[in-house]
Amino acid sequence: MPLPGGFPLLGGLALVLLWLALVLSAAVLARRLWPGQRELSRKLVHMGAGLALPIAWATAIPLAIALPAALGATLVTALNHRFRLLPAVEDVGRHSWGTIAYGASISLLLALYWPNQPELVNAGVLTMALGDGLAGLVGASLPSWRWSLFGQTKSLGGTAVMASVTALVLVVLLPGSPWGLLLAIAATATALEQLSWGGLDNLSVPLATAWLCSWLQP
Repeated sequence: MPLPGGFPLLGGLALVLLWLALVLSAAVLARRLWPGQRELSRKLVHMGAGLALPIAWATAIPLAIALPAALGATLVTALNHRFRLLPAVEDVGRHSWGTIAYGASISLLLALYWPNQPELVNAGVLTMALGDGLAGLVGASLPSWRWSLFGQTKSLGGTAVMASVTALVLVVLLPGSPWGLLLAIAATATALEQLSWGGLDNLSVPLATAWLCSWLQP
């Protein structure tokens, strides 16, 4: 929610840009320190970019700035996907449109719900940023039952993290909503994350989560 008493626009923009610079720096550093763990740097960007949305919400960044910024970031990720200008963001050893779909989903959510329903934007984005991001890291490192769907390896540990983190995000962002419905939305998001061919879950999960949560609004 917005900070009490408001926040200067330039200050809010500075905070968002500083945060994103720190995220990219951490990803590049992780790539250099652990070159064999290419997924780590990508997930740091994945989670860090999503966490920029609560900062934008808290500092009341207007749609006229947030949407062009998201569209511009999506264009940059598309160029990076094509030319590999920043391998720490894109190079995961498999074909994926995930970073582009992620930017597109954030742009669509901003266009649909910002600034009148920022909790819906954050619900959709943080479900993907934290739920999917942590699921990928935990699932890759924690021994648990694994299966394959459309060429994508999934694990019981990663799926459990996705479900639990998503439920926690929704409970925090939508207080007062029926827990049963929030758990049903978390289960739906977790099911959609299983269908992650080509990284398209980065589009389906945020949009479906925000849309389902919109039905809980008065």
